[in-house]
Amino acid sequence: SLTLGTIITISSSHWLLAWAGLEMNTLAIIPIISKQHHPRATEAATKYFLIQATASALILFASTMNAWKTGQWNISQLSTPESTTMMTLALAMKLGVAPLHFWLPEVLQGASLPTALVISTWQKIAPTSLLLLTINSLNNNTLIILGLTSALLGGWLGLNQTQIRKTMAFSSIAHMGWLLMALTISPNITLITLITYLLLTTAMFFTLISTTSKTLTDLGTTSPSTPTLLTTTMMTLMSLGGLPPLTGFMPKWLILSELTTNNLILISTTMALSTLPSLFFY
Repeated sequence: SLTLGTIITISSSHWLLAWAGLEMNTLAIIPIISKQHHPRATEAATKYFLIQATASALILFASTMNAWKTGQWNISQLSTPESTTMMTLALAMKLGVAPLHFWLPEVLQGASLPTALVISTWQKIAPTSLLLLTINSLNNNTLIILGLTSALLGGWLGLNQTQIRKTMAFSSIAHMGWLLMALTISPNITLITLITYLLLTTAMFFTLISTTSKTLTDLGTTSPSTPTLLTTTMMTLMSLGGLPPLTGFMPKWLILSELTTNNLILISTTMALSTLPSLFFY
């Protein structure tokens, strides 16, 4: 039902169906998070449930308000400014975009590594698809502000982390900032950014799962026994940081060049600088 929920949301054109898909998605992952029967896992599941339920309620409220004003339940017909802003914030909360990001590091820390992988990758697909479907009616300024905040906070807050799952959470927050920034430019660049992020994060988590590393010291001690794995991990991390000539550099370069073309020099400079702290902690 985790897969089904996402597929329903992606393929629906009616707000209620999309909402039902997101609800299925949330309810399917709660038992997966709390499977460990550990207080931290239960806490993570509770936090996740409360945040996602709040976001879902906001989505339902925004779509109902839009339908009440326009008589349209179609996803692409989101036209009233109030419902647009509310929808953007609700989806930002679901994605874990700053300033609505506080739940993500806590939830990932309480979940097991495979579950953290699902939350960081698969759970991002449905909300992003909704953002892509409503791209024409979204307010660019809101997206730019959210994107900038996310990229900066994701970089700064990840600096003094020792737990790998929390570091990955802040990495995810920073990448979601880039994703929102890409939304203001073009849907194609957004898709490239999303796919790159999903591939790199999955690769990184698979490394962590195979070495069962929970903290940075764990990762340091497993490296001598598996030199090949260490090299690939290093490449993946540098790619996540966006170093040329690796894959992770491409979407960032595309976003920055488009921002510069649109004369948003200050924003593109800030975005480029926001990757420095991320690179440092990788």
